[in-house]
Amino acid sequence: MRQHNLAYLIEPRFPGGTSSALAAELAVTAGTGRVSIHPAETSMFDGRSIAPQLVRTLNVLGLECTECARTIGADIVVIHNPAFLKFEKLLSTHIVARHVIAVTHENFLRPGGEEGFDVAHCLSLIDRSTLSLRKSVAPISPNNRATVEEWAARHGLPSGWDILPEDWINICDFDMAPPTDRPRDRRGRHSRPGPEKFPKPATLDLIFPSHAEANVILGADMLIAGQETHPHWTLHPFRGLDVARFFEMIDFMVYFTAPGWRESFGRVLAEGIAAGKVVISDRETAAGFDGAVIGAEPEEVDGIIRLFIAEPERYISHVRSAQTVLSRFSPEAFRDRFLRLTGLGAPTGAAA
Repeated sequence: MRQHNLAYLIEPRFPGGTSSALAAELAVTAGTGRVSIHPAETSMFDGRSIAPQLVRTLNVLGLECTECARTIGADIVVIHNPAFLKFEKLLSTHIVARHVIAVTHENFLRPGGEEGFDVAHCLSLIDRSTLSLRKSVAPISPNNRATVEEWAARHGLPSGWDILPEDWINICDFDMAPPTDRPRDRRGRHSRPGPEKFPKPATLDLIFPSHAEANVILGADMLIAGQETHPHWTLHPFRGLDVARFFEMIDFMVYFTAPGWRESFGRVLAEGIAAGKVVISDRETAAGFDGAVIGAEPEEVDGIIRLFIAEPERYISHVRSAQTVLSRFSPEAFRDRFLRLTGLGAPTGAAA
């Protein structure tokens, strides 16, 4: 079978989940054909360096990410998070491919129905620079898909575009840590420090209260700078504490965002599950994890934590069940779906 060409057009300086997901994906797709990386460095991240998690993976795989070709020619071109084009007037690179896939790491609509970014502008820039037999939008989760489909129903996708029938799996290839058999009221959260990642101060007070044994917030740059803190909070800046050490300090990961923001997937929640913790978040985000994340309102968090502390066996059972759910986001699951969606080869285990 002819080895296919797979090209990635990316903004390599996304600091959080986009780059982490891309790094995990490259570790899989690099074994399926000839892979090339094309960095479209945009005004969105002026002055920033390539995300360290992406640098590590590129070095391991021996892939270069130094210059974007004027013309990208490949069987498949994957564009991760097209929102990086929202401040651009044009896409200077030309794309010639059989299939172009735009992976939608950001929700097209926010809670309440407001557009998350200028979707039509970003897709139009890609469309005008592309000669392709097929162009697709690839949602990364059920919640993300719902916003993409609702946006498309309102505005219509550009001519010739479609939505892939299955979600583009966000690979969660983490080592699984066992749950504690003596859970304590030790709470925490971590994320990049953007304001959209944090709920209102009153909600933070509610979910990280003074009666908790510990409240550890990693990625708290905004709180530190604004001096919005309490003696019962332990605050660390983004990347200011090793994530493994962070998880050693907590038994419950409690993750809520600003009212006008929802995670398209929630990679940090998957990290919490893998670390052996009970993870609590809003119901919309939790729905994408099929019971592995507990969906709740902030007012319900105290009661949920009390229940698990009172019944350690329930805590252990939930964590083990949640970790089983993560197998659906394995590298093998991604590879099979990737090959199926792109038509590039037979999935794992298929007859030769």
